[in-house]
Amino acid sequence: MTVEEWLALDTTESKSKKGYAHFDVRTSMRMKKEYILDPENIAHHGFYPFIHYSKKQIKYSKKRGKKVKERDICYASHIDRCIYQYYSFLLGERYNRRVAENEISQCAVAYRTDLRQSNIHFAKRAIDFIRANAPCYVMIGDFTHFFDSLDHQYLKRQWCSLLERPELPRDHYQVFKSVTRYSTWELSDLLELNHLEDTRAGRKALNEKMTVLTPEQFKANKKHIQKHKEPFGIPQGSPISGLLANVYMLEVDKEIHDLVANLNGLYMRYSDDFIVVLPDAGASTHEMFRDISARFNAVEGLKLEPEKTQYFRFENQVLENCGLEFGVPSEEQRRHINFLGFTFDGKHVSIRAKTIGKYYYRMYSKAKTIRRNRGKGRQVSASNLYALYSCKGARGYYIKRKDGKTKRKSGNFLSYVGRAKGVFGKDELINRDTRRHMGKIKKAIQGNRT
Repeated sequence: MTVEEWLALDTTESKSKKGYAHFDVRTSMRMKKEYILDPENIAHHGFYPFIHYSKKQIKYSKKRGKKVKERDICYASHIDRCIYQYYSFLLGERYNRRVAENEISQCAVAYRTDLRQSNIHFAKRAIDFIRANAPCYVMIGDFTHFFDSLDHQYLKRQWCSLLERPELPRDHYQVFKSVTRYSTWELSDLLELNHLEDTRAGRKALNEKMTVLTPEQFKANKKHIQKHKEPFGIPQGSPISGLLANVYMLEVDKEIHDLVANLNGLYMRYSDDFIVVLPDAGASTHEMFRDISARFNAVEGLKLEPEKTQYFRFENQVLENCGLEFGVPSEEQRRHINFLGFTFDGKHVSIRAKTIGKYYYRMYSKAKTIRRNRGKGRQVSASNLYALYSCKGARGYYIKRKDGKTKRKSGNFLSYVGRAKGVFGKDELINRDTRRHMGKIKKAIQGNRT
């Protein structure tokens, strides 16, 4: 795809102009095209600090209940975001060509612009391969603090390799510096400087401003800027971070793929989650898994997450965790394969329990709010709850904006369930846990949680 074709895409414009407030005014690729496409401008561009906040993710399960996990998010200024978007496109085109040349195009499947498939398709491909190659062994896992651990010098070498240059061009080097020697400004501090509370209402009020600070306020409060001084780690949340993670893994992806392919196996990686499937070859299969682990851990900044690295054996529709053979303590072993949001128990595929738990947790929280407000004499409509969490909103729904106009949303979680069922087929248990959602919603609104 040429730059002109990429710029002509409707998604480029919609993705580049964002509704949030930052240190600069809102802009878009169309408005800044001439500036961004000139490498000399980027070579001298001064990047703003990222705005940082910790995103709380609520994980819910029947056994362990609610668990709150925090994830660091950094979002770029409007002009910087457009620059990252453009350089992500440039690197992405080269990356797609490189993996095709290396015959590993189906290996790293996240943050790709050419595969045109989702995690649903990738999960199905992995599970289909397991079924078709029984008896086999399966290794799944991820890496400890992946984005926070990427070594800067190793990333630079991979970046140079992708460009086939001994050194980064000045514009690329400026972009590289901006995601390795980056600075952040806490969202909570910006709210306080604007005399706003750190609540949803406060954040909404901040994002309605033209900029989060005036130029005078920015200069007077530079003490709030925190510089990232470690020789490792890139910010999560920028449009280029995911692509850089793939660039970082180019060599080891090729290495692992070739090892596995020689044994007629499968290696697939989705960001920091990966799966390896090997036909059962006895002791040599065990040695191969140990070799794969060693090769991952030998890469600067990469370390396998011990608790999430699991080993299974599959034969005759029976899935057995064999982690003890690889030193995984029995209390850390999982009964089923969980990959890209789906669970495989040896016989059927279903949506992962944690994903279902999150869906119902949010639904019950919304229903609780409706009940609480009605108890105060306020009649709150449940239409929004049905739009977000029922089949009524699965085909799309409308919300009313602040200006009185309506905006169409493309669907909800049940839309995703429907797409997954269509890909995996009717014989799987994809919609098992959401089949009776309407009854549960009605009971939740009435106060009878099941």
